[in-house]
Amino acid sequence: MTAMTSTQTPPAASLHAPVIGWFEQHARDLPWRRPEAGAWGVMVSEFMLQQTPVSRVLPVYEQWLARWPRPADLAAEAPGEAVRAWGRLGYPRRALRLHGAAQAITERHDGDVPSEHAQLLALPGIGEYTAAAVASFAYGQRHPVLDTNVRRVFARAASGVQYPPNATTAAERKLARALLPEEDERAARWAAATMELGALVCTARNEDCDRCPIASRCAWRLAGKPAHQGPPRKGQTYAGTDRQVRGRLLAVLRDSVSPVAQAALDAVWEEPVQRARALDGLVADGLVEPLADGRYRLPLT
Repeated sequence: MTAMTSTQTPPAASLHAPVIGWFEQHARDLPWRRPEAGAWGVMVSEFMLQQTPVSRVLPVYEQWLARWPRPADLAAEAPGEAVRAWGRLGYPRRALRLHGAAQAITERHDGDVPSEHAQLLALPGIGEYTAAAVASFAYGQRHPVLDTNVRRVFARAASGVQYPPNATTAAERKLARALLPEEDERAARWAAATMELGALVCTARNEDCDRCPIASRCAWRLAGKPAHQGPPRKGQTYAGTDRQVRGRLLAVLRDSVSPVAQAALDAVWEEPVQRARALDGLVADGLVEPLADGRYRLPLT
């Protein structure tokens, strides 16, 4: 057998066994990976983990499932309670989307998270990634699951570049399908394993090739780790942004069991124009309800 050159993609089958074997040895014991989590636990975790590290998700996830162990339990609550329980996970519209999905599951599927990919995709707030992740991780089905970590692993190991494009491309989806094992159960394991590899070893910075089970087959490493040639990668900023102001406004509303006066919201940020813009955005997104007397509350409907 000839050695792979830096321009060749390693055969899919040569990657499966080492990556899945590594996962069996090194996978973190996370609550949504345990059998008792069920499909609802998997779905909740997928909503929470979007753009949020595991360490921040874990305590909120445990509290959420203790309070709402089934979709119908969440659906019976006001959407504002989902926003309140979301705490400081960030991107709180995810809480509203999860609440909407719980309502649809309760109404359309007798309270059970559907197993069919098309039915998952039809739920409000569920996109291609989340539908594939739930179908794969909860039901052991064969779907390409492309989160940021998986895309980075595939970019390096198969495509020979340091980072994937900023947005998922058709070429990435085609590659992900080509790399999927044929058997459903093994494909689901592969999806979880590549995600974990990207989270723990093939990270965005300071990749640890010495710990990587496919380092000897990695196209990027074999090419000498060429530097990223695409558009500059923008780091996320938070301090001073509308996101920070929105977070502070929501924190006041989450901490209050009754509607909040305008003056209490004005106190969280000095700049009035930015504060008003952030509050208007929260109202437009359905995260805050204005009342006729000038007070505000988390949404009841």
